[in-house]
Amino acid sequence: MSTSATNKSDSGMEHFGYRESLDRSIGAFGSFAAGVSYISILTGTFQLFYFGFGTAGPAYLWSWPMVLVGQLAVALCFMELAAKYPIAGSVYNWSKLLGSAAVGWSSGWLMLTASIVSLAAVVLALQLNLPRLWSGFQIVGDGSGAHDFAANAVVLGTCLIALTTLINALGVRLMAIINSAGVFIELIAACLIAVILAAHTTRGPEVFFSTQGIGLGKDGGYLGAFLIASLASGYVMYGFDTASSLGEETLEPRRTAPRAILRAILASFVIGGAILVFAVLSVPHLDDPKISSSDGGLQYIVEQVMWGPLAKVFLVCIVVAVSVCALAVHTAAIRLAFAMARDNALPFGERLARVNAKTQTPIVPAVVIGAIAALILVINIGQPKIFTVLTSIAVIMIYLAYLMVTAPMLKKRLQGQWPPPDLAAGGYFSMGRWGLAVNILAVVWGIGMALNLAWPRESVYGLPWYNTWGAFVYIAVILGTGLLWFALKGRHHIGTLAAHAMPTESTPD
Repeated sequence: MSTSATNKSDSGMEHFGYRESLDRSIGAFGSFAAGVSYISILTGTFQLFYFGFGTAGPAYLWSWPMVLVGQLAVALCFMELAAKYPIAGSVYNWSKLLGSAAVGWSSGWLMLTASIVSLAAVVLALQLNLPRLWSGFQIVGDGSGAHDFAANAVVLGTCLIALTTLINALGVRLMAIINSAGVFIELIAACLIAVILAAHTTRGPEVFFSTQGIGLGKDGGYLGAFLIASLASGYVMYGFDTASSLGEETLEPRRTAPRAILRAILASFVIGGAILVFAVLSVPHLDDPKISSSDGGLQYIVEQVMWGPLAKVFLVCIVVAVSVCALAVHTAAIRLAFAMARDNALPFGERLARVNAKTQTPIVPAVVIGAIAALILVINIGQPKIFTVLTSIAVIMIYLAYLMVTAPMLKKRLQGQWPPPDLAAGGYFSMGRWGLAVNILAVVWGIGMALNLAWPRESVYGLPWYNTWGAFVYIAVILGTGLLWFALKGRHHIGTLAAHAMPTESTPD
């Protein structure tokens, strides 16, 4: 039997009635790289370290393993699903299958809108790094104006979105090559950063066991500060489902995607954790206010610890990591939009689901998502606090979308309808007798983390009240608007488009 024939018969697509239409060419490393680049340890940790450290001090790093345990439980559930259904728009299709059409559509809508906002948030990280490399990257003003940095971030971010749009439009092969090369550079650089920081340690690990007096005299004490700081870790360790969302373009997806999910989250935890730990142990002065500043943070520590030119080299690597992270987020959003449009579950579904005959990739979603993300960036110029609220809400919506998979999965498991018997029997990944406990943990974790992220805190979301309560206000508006379209129009038209439906009668090869 040919490789293509094997892939088609082992793709899991037959359960949804979809025909093969995308270019199946991603290998094991490409699948792993997709998950790693979305998590992007050099993007998330460098972008958010200042917030975690400034809020709860060095001991905030205990939130890193805490988040790993919770997200690993979610990842294990996703691995079982990927072993059975490695399909584009994985979270949408899984929740639709395990729950209902309404649950599936809601999870897909939340995930899609969150992914578009996340793309805009990721590209803003260029402003934290490029002007440090060369002052010429400060295109708007000289940095002294009130809106120079914010406006320049929009210019740099828009350029990167234009690039990721072009790459995605040219096909998944090019995307996978660029993404894999970028991830290879990112992993090498991250390991070297951790090693060099470790060689310059100036204090012992006892610093992680002290609250540094933080939280004294305040409501909630140190625990309150720690829960806020844990957002810095919770904002990083997600997106591992990208490996399964590219399942329709992956070789041997039922075996490759689950392994890629696990390897992506574990590699990100180990390497990212090493950087965070050794950064705290090596920084010359823990009380330096620049460490807790948005224009300082980990970048500042790297510049302080390392020899000048070497620090510049690593900043270049961080720019590469930001770029491939943006590429992965954009790619995942495209696959989700395509998956929903293929079911006619989005406005203009037929256009969004159209696959280019030459590149075998959906081009219209790439352009539309890129354009919307670029427009969202403009908010950053005059209202950076609202943009911060929106990006935080995007992460909450992703956690909610994950919960719309793990909760129906738990219900199926309790009813004895999961896992399917062919997983273990066929040699595919299955949690076996540990499945129920892990699934319960995944659901409890999802609820707890969503509440922690959404909790109305002025220190995180600021004023006025609609920002403080933004998680509830904005998510209600986004989800409510989507459900209104679904109720009035969408649910009457949802169904696999004829161009993507599997032929009812098999034909000989």
